[in-house]
Amino acid sequence: MATIKVSDESFAADVLGSEKPVLVDFWAEWCGPCRMIGPSLEELSDELGEKVTIAKLNIDDHPEAPGTYGVRGIPTMILFKDGKPVATEVGAKPKSAIKGWLESQLV
Repeated sequence: MATIKVSDESFAADVLGSEKPVLVDFWAEWCGPCRMIGPSLEELSDELGEKVTIAKLNIDDHPEAPGTYGVRGIPTMILFKDGKPVATEVGAKPKSAIKGWLESQLV
């Protein structure tokens, strides 16, 4: 499974209405650390796709959702379960750290 792109318009359906947990990566094109973790998130989407959907939201194109969820710096990853934010991780991390954090939240 590849990561999915979400927008302010699709956020409610794609994230809040999802049957399974959704990790939203709030990012921007100009953000070096955001681009750095992109490939790791793609790989994790393949590895953990049955347990979690990984979504990307460009904060420049879609500023509403980041404002709603208090995103101050990027990259920010917020895990949503049953339509609610349950865990937040800010900053670029190695793939192993992201995977460990994510798996600890999915139990």
